[in-house]
Amino acid sequence: MDASSYIRWFGDICLADVPLVGGKTASLGELYSALTPEGVKVPNGFALTAAAYRDALTEAGAWDKLGRLLAGVDKRRIADLARRAAAARAIVYAATDREDLRDQVRQAYRQLEQEYGRNVAVAVRSSATAEDLPTASFAGQHDSFLNIRGADGLMEACRRCFASLFTDRAISYRIDNGFDHFKSRCRLP
Repeated sequence: MDASSYIRWFGDICLADVPLVGGKTASLGELYSALTPEGVKVPNGFALTAAAYRDALTEAGAWDKLGRLLAGVDKRRIADLARRAAAARAIVYAATDREDLRDQVRQAYRQLEQEYGRNVAVAVRSSATAEDLPTASFAGQHDSFLNIRGADGLMEACRRCFASLFTDRAISYRIDNGFDHFKSRCRLP
């Protein structure tokens, strides 16, 4: 993938991009594009696409490891769930430690600094593909990070946010609602 392919700026995102960046981020893109020209101050930002997550896990060979780890998980066995969830988060966290992602996040953060000033604080939130559906809401299931400063801090928060798809509570929620653990693809604004 080319160097800019994992980043999408709010001004380039619309509701049709839900499969690319998730519902929350697509809505932010719509707000930014519609309200900024009207003088409403909507902060600019960017998303890492679902492809960033998918490609990182694919290239690291993580899918099979995660599948084996979560096969037959029983949420009633709390200690086992916690152990498996921690191991799954470690796999995702390691898989997303990629120089191409770091470079893209660093470059995008520098652009935000040019717009808002040096060391601007940002938020990192998940916007996964299966988050807010008519029959389920993943609110609070994945981790959010506020007041993140610096490109390195931002990349760390992105990796931790990706990994939070496998918190104990998120795994348990997917089990309760019949969702496949691997059909949700994370996108980060």
